[in-house]
Amino acid sequence: MTTAPSTRPAGTSAQSDALRALYADWSSILASTPDMTIRLFRSVFDEWHQPTREPEDVTYREETVGGVPGIWTLPADADTSKVLLYTHGGGFAVGSAASHRKLAGHVAKALGVTSFVLDYRRAPEHPHPAQVEDGVAVFTALTGRGVDARDITTIGDSAGGNLAVAIPLSLREQGLPLPGRVIAFSPWLDMENAGETLVINDASDALITVPLLEGMIAGVLGESIDPTTPLANPLYADLTGLPQLYINAGSAESLVDNATRLAERAKAAGVDVTLAVADGMQHVFPFLAGNAPEADDEIAAIAKWYHG
Repeated sequence: MTTAPSTRPAGTSAQSDALRALYADWSSILASTPDMTIRLFRSVFDEWHQPTREPEDVTYREETVGGVPGIWTLPADADTSKVLLYTHGGGFAVGSAASHRKLAGHVAKALGVTSFVLDYRRAPEHPHPAQVEDGVAVFTALTGRGVDARDITTIGDSAGGNLAVAIPLSLREQGLPLPGRVIAFSPWLDMENAGETLVINDASDALITVPLLEGMIAGVLGESIDPTTPLANPLYADLTGLPQLYINAGSAESLVDNATRLAERAKAAGVDVTLAVADGMQHVFPFLAGNAPEADDEIAAIAKWYHG
């Protein structure tokens, strides 16, 4: 597996290197441990919170909502009538509410709302569409509690960014109300590995490689699910009627063209789209929240968009 260059991209902060260094370390571990068990694989990725500073004045509460366990992030003085439904990244197989609670807490605090981070069922034990179904279950449970659908934002990173888009698509298929907004951090959508930045950015991305993605795809889709299935690969979905959409990515990451292609397709479908690509940043760079200006500036921009 390739790792990122040893030098920091020009114009990026010294603090931002923490995420690249973590990814490079993971890549080294994965390369040297080809027979790693899924349990150990998940343990490694539960370190994802390390580059994120603990947000101040945010408390947490575990709960099961709609049959799905997760963690509430509860900023002081937050508007509890508004909820971020956060689906974590990790190729549908790794990552957890615990690894992402700090990031979700930062975003919720900046927006002045609450967030529920799902511990959705993970692949390979639970292939597609289990993850989408869990997101829909939480969404409908929240509306059943009296939360207005328009006051729910589906949000996620990487594979969770895929789910943030797929959940509204599934709700639309079922004739159910849609969320008011969708936010996708470095969304991983392309189940065919057809993106050109997988090649162009291979040397600058410290984590993502084609073999890593191939393993994740095999786990979530198996041999029976077509990689062009719209709820698995929203690049093939009819995006007409999708709520206003905010997408970001780092220019150094191999999946940046997943973000740009989603933005192009959504715009063509008449969706209100905002796309932000941060120079020199790695996959899901908002993980640097509280520690690097690039992440903090991005979250502030999202807050402005949310309240705009």
